[in-house]
Amino acid sequence: MQTDMTRENALYQLWLENATDDPDLVAELQKINGDEDAIRERFYRDLEFGTGGLRGVLGAGTGMMNIYTIRRATQGLADYVKESFSEPSVAISYDSRIKSDTFAKAAAAVLAANGIRVHIYSELMPTPMLSYAVRALHCSAGIMVTASHNPAKYNGYKVYGADGCQITLDVANTVITKINNLDMFKDVKTTDYEQAVAAGTVSYIGQDVIEEYYKNVLAQGIHTELCPQSGLKIVYTPLNGTGNKPVREILKRIGISEVTVVPEQENPDGNFTTCPYPNPEIREALEYGLRLCDQVQPDLLLATDPDCDRVGIAVPDGKGGYALFSGNEVGAMLFAYICEERTKLGTMPKNPVAVKTIVTTDLVKPIAEEYGVQLIDVLTGFKFIGEQIALLEAQGEENRYIFGFEESYGYLAGTYVRDKDAVVASMLIVEMAAYYRTQGITMMQARENLYKKYGVFKHKQESFAFEGVSGMHKMQEIMQSLRTNAPAEIGGLKVMESADYKTGLFTDAATGATRPTNLPKSDVVSFFLPEHASVIVRPSGTEPKIKAYYTTAGKTMADAEAIEEKLRADMHKLLGTN
Repeated sequence: MQTDMTRENALYQLWLENATDDPDLVAELQKINGDEDAIRERFYRDLEFGTGGLRGVLGAGTGMMNIYTIRRATQGLADYVKESFSEPSVAISYDSRIKSDTFAKAAAAVLAANGIRVHIYSELMPTPMLSYAVRALHCSAGIMVTASHNPAKYNGYKVYGADGCQITLDVANTVITKINNLDMFKDVKTTDYEQAVAAGTVSYIGQDVIEEYYKNVLAQGIHTELCPQSGLKIVYTPLNGTGNKPVREILKRIGISEVTVVPEQENPDGNFTTCPYPNPEIREALEYGLRLCDQVQPDLLLATDPDCDRVGIAVPDGKGGYALFSGNEVGAMLFAYICEERTKLGTMPKNPVAVKTIVTTDLVKPIAEEYGVQLIDVLTGFKFIGEQIALLEAQGEENRYIFGFEESYGYLAGTYVRDKDAVVASMLIVEMAAYYRTQGITMMQARENLYKKYGVFKHKQESFAFEGVSGMHKMQEIMQSLRTNAPAEIGGLKVMESADYKTGLFTDAATGATRPTNLPKSDVVSFFLPEHASVIVRPSGTEPKIKAYYTTAGKTMADAEAIEEKLRADMHKLLGTN
């Protein structure tokens, strides 16, 4: 321990001497002087640049999010794009989080100092609008400063490739190698941001790019002409993030005039004082919106997360309250709506393709079969959906792609961006609700009709937190145990087949026979049970958590829920959290 602290104290002293550009960091470093626990927590590791970028708690130190970890990561990215592109350029956007604008400008200054042209939005903009800018401006890469739906103490830095998709594993590994070879203070080039703007090395993205983005979103509409006369009333919350302007603009353009915005969550606020977890997946984040629904009585509540790439909804439950729909339910409903209505209109492409992640509902399989859609399963992470679009594009067949989605509230129609887009998703959800309203069908009835036709599927995601140094080791031990001591049954159901996506193999539980997954290597294990039931376990790529995904099916929702409870009880024992 003493040796460890000698290293960490040396780093702490180095930062005291060199980390002088941010007064907040200077004050924090002075405050923890002599506090070995606080010093260790900040310096025991480098903040890891994962497969998509950085994410961590704001603060001083090598293991925290600050302008120095941002600058070092950006220098590594700069070294990569200079090697890979003859005239490199990078697009940058940022959300409403604490220091997001500071980090975006710090990244721009490093790129400019390296002779790389920078295109940056003049104000906070959603993640999908960053993806769009990369493609529209023919950039070599993109940077989005966001921690998505994490609590206020987090921020992050996502890197995109020239295709507008989050960088591939190969590119990430190349950038990581370059970052790891850099001294945080000696090897990073930077310049004055305002001087770079004046020199033209950094320029602001124009309204023309924003307008073209809007046109591409609107082009995904199917029955938007019904919206103005539908009488649909909306309550919307951007959860103090980037969605406020673009989502309201799109709804206005399709003719939805009755939109009431949750006042406490309308304007940017990185402290998220009314929703400590600004995640549209959880009810607590929607509490202010639901209270407003009680007054306004809308047909639909929309909630987008801070970087506006995911959207959650609630609808009247017919009993005086509002029911929250899961990402799986909304995704399946949108998929069925797109398939049915595009088929009726004759706009369905030949050999249509839809893409979902392996943890996303199988309810869409019978829908895909009915409409002749090729359904592709990919690993968790929307970049793998984006990669499938890129493969189609390489063959000149991107128009075959009709929809992609993941259970965590991320959806995309169209190929104009390569990440999930809550702006287009909000538009399509509203349009779908308006269409059903003109048919005399509520959203609750539409969901019930879907289950009656295709079966009742229940999905639950559960997260298990493992904080600090010991938590990381514990997570590794759990994943290894699930691989080497795979359960024979879960919740009283026999495991018929398992999949280890790290080795890339499915294994038949009875015979031991294996077959390839044909997917990239990933730290995920799956257990397949009778009657469409399954459990998938993976560590989060961005948080100190292990996530378990439960799928059950039955004749009724009560049947599916009863099976799920048994699966969850067993998984708590297996993960040592009971």
